[in-house]
Amino acid sequence: MDTAFEGVVDRFYQPLYRFALSLTRAESEAFDLTQQTFYLWATKGHQLRDRSKLKSWLFTTLHREFLGSRRRGNRFPHHEVSSVEHQLPVINPTVVNDLDGDTVMETLLQVEELYRAPLMLFYLQDHSYKEIAAILDVPIGTVMSRLARGKEQLRALLADRIGERKSKIVPLSNNQFGVANG
Repeated sequence: MDTAFEGVVDRFYQPLYRFALSLTRAESEAFDLTQQTFYLWATKGHQLRDRSKLKSWLFTTLHREFLGSRRRGNRFPHHEVSSVEHQLPVINPTVVNDLDGDTVMETLLQVEELYRAPLMLFYLQDHSYKEIAAILDVPIGTVMSRLARGKEQLRALLADRIGERKSKIVPLSNNQFGVANG
């Protein structure tokens, strides 16, 4: 069996694309799924020990990518900003500019462990409520509650941290560049 990348693409592109199209019902999504499947083959295909299972590996990989994209789509649905603008919190743009990933991660480590674990599993590891419940061995309602409380604790800690930064900034009065007058 030809397992060189070009040979695999030539042999399986059309059947994979048709399968992806039957799942997504959208040409662009089907194209993306097919491309992602071949990308995974290019990067991880060497791990397949039994080359006779290549076809099932490709179709299984495509199906898993489809399920993963749907799961992400359900958790993070796409909405036009204008349709949900009234639901967005009012945040001063300077606050957003002051935040960066490192700041959020450092602050996340200050959240109580009880709440930090579900936050990290949900937002950083992309687990569902059900998966988190199984990992932590707690009911789903407990996961939801801990996520809500953890988000509130994180928001409060971030607000405090931003407040600390702003209080440490000393304005240079009218002479913004610190150059002596005269």
